[in-house]
Amino acid sequence: MQLLLMALAPIFIIIFYIYLKDKYEKEPKRLLIISFLLGAIVSIIITTLLYSVFNTLVPLQDKLSVWEQFKQAFFVVGFSEELSKFLIVLLFAQQRKEFNEPFDGIVYAVMVSMGFAATENVMYVMQSGHATALARAFTAVPAHATFGILMGYFMGKAKFAPNKLYLNLLGLLSAILFHGAYDFFLFINFIPGIWIGAIISLGIGLYLSKKAIKYHQQSSQFKDTRETIS
Repeated sequence: MQLLLMALAPIFIIIFYIYLKDKYEKEPKRLLIISFLLGAIVSIIITTLLYSVFNTLVPLQDKLSVWEQFKQAFFVVGFSEELSKFLIVLLFAQQRKEFNEPFDGIVYAVMVSMGFAATENVMYVMQSGHATALARAFTAVPAHATFGILMGYFMGKAKFAPNKLYLNLLGLLSAILFHGAYDFFLFINFIPGIWIGAIISLGIGLYLSKKAIKYHQQSSQFKDTRETIS
């Protein structure tokens, strides 16, 4: 039970943080829960299927090859996981009438991402213990949140823009880029000290995520209404 709580605590801290940042027109809790569950179940299933395809088509030939690990990080793991989340946001959340401001892209993408991260984190933590739970609470879980925020930033803009396809794909590509970069530096840990690249990648992702949240907050069409009422 303690390991389960340690695995899920950082997930729900991030969810609560994003919920508070949705200042002007909060999303229905029902849709947030559904998005989370879709990420925790459907996204994991899609990712598993994609892994099977990629591991057949692009098998890892040499664990000590930088190029092989680059392919794994960006084209297998990054692409598979972020595409699975992207499809749920695109086909479920973005179609809802409640998705009525750009910030909602961030909210729903983070909910899906945290659902995915919850399942993944429970699996890792239950297998590897307290040290893994603590390490992932400050690395992998926030990383998944940044991937979701960056994806959601562009998908939020896409909902209300004429160039929807371009912005949606930009959201997907930005998540893949940061996910791939983060994993790549961890995958090539046979190079001493290279893991610091993952921390730098995460730091950049956190910085851009903060700016994305602030931008959509300030540009919300509900901002003036709420401030007038207050």
